[in-house]
Amino acid sequence: MKIRFISAALLATGFLFSSLVFSSCKKESSQTEQDLQEAEASRVSSESESEAETFFDRVFDDAMGVNDEVGIGGTGIFGRLNVCPTVTVTRPTSNTFPVRVVMDFGTNGCVGPDGHFRKGKIIAEYTNRLLVPGAMAVTTFDGFYVDSVKVEGTHKITNISTAVTPGTAPVDRKFRVLVLQGKLIKPNGNYVAWNSEKTIAQVEGLLTQIPMDDVFKITGGSNGQVKRGNLLVAFNSTIQEPLVKRFNCRWIVRGVVKTVRLNVSTSSPWVAVLNFGIGNCDNLALITINGVSHQITLP
Repeated sequence: MKIRFISAALLATGFLFSSLVFSSCKKESSQTEQDLQEAEASRVSSESESEAETFFDRVFDDAMGVNDEVGIGGTGIFGRLNVCPTVTVTRPTSNTFPVRVVMDFGTNGCVGPDGHFRKGKIIAEYTNRLLVPGAMAVTTFDGFYVDSVKVEGTHKITNISTAVTPGTAPVDRKFRVLVLQGKLIKPNGNYVAWNSEKTIAQVEGLLTQIPMDDVFKITGGSNGQVKRGNLLVAFNSTIQEPLVKRFNCRWIVRGVVKTVRLNVSTSSPWVAVLNFGIGNCDNLALITINGVSHQITLP
């Protein structure tokens, strides 16, 4: 009887140990799977933020670049040779402003010098030349695509610079830029919905008439929602270090953006930090989540 009792006790102990090991492994596996899901959701949110920022930042360049009557001319798609849209300018019969500008890339589209295919229309309405304090430009889209991505929403620029004496150098040059109900729609049904409020302040090039030496710093934030496959995530983004944009580069060259998914604490390890780089003109950025960094390619 004593021998049988010891054997049964050992058997029970072994069973308990095995159960604990199995339970521990199962819990660890479950935690790992959850961590991967958390990281994926955060990465997709940050990638979508960078995509929307890049797309709509170019709208600012295009609206400014039509000509020196409504902006400064020669920026965005107008800053390169072989510009492919047909540009139509209409205005009231006796007044210079308001001005309506239609950039028509056609129903068949065309490939610009930047290598991107565009079709449809960009429509911008100006209350005054954008360099004048108080001037506004509201841009909308009509069947407009960049490559296979359909662009929707309203982009609004307001010059909030300090008024100065005509003929003198400006004290500052700042713009308030809103993106309202912005949306980037992919052919497979995936999308990024995006709203943004930013201040764009010029920090270099104020004293010259050459747009390609103009440098700006961007501050502010945004919020959005991304659908990618079965994943649907809402997020808020805040610029932690001002973004730096130059008219002579198609991408943001410097700055840091923090993206936090809805219902995730700002102190969570799953907060995504997007770094646009150290000032080089390239299409690379770095996303860091929970200490792990991933390089991404900007559109």
